[in-house]
Amino acid sequence: MNHVKECPRCEGTDFAEGTDFMAIKPLNKKLSAGSLKIYRFCLSCGEVVSIRVENPGKFRSW
Repeated sequence: MNHVKECPRCEGTDFAEGTDFMAIKPLNKKLSAGSLKIYRFCLSCGEVVSIRVENPGKFRSW
């Protein structure tokens, strides 16, 4: 995994990951369970350096 090693805002080097527990859902599937968004952020200033979808496979068309 290619992580940012230094915060672009404050040059901090300590990061953590968290979620807001709001699932991202496919637009065309109203009852789909979706997937959590995972945020990687600087522990010094709170700058979000990346956002990723936990289970991107849920968005594949069958």
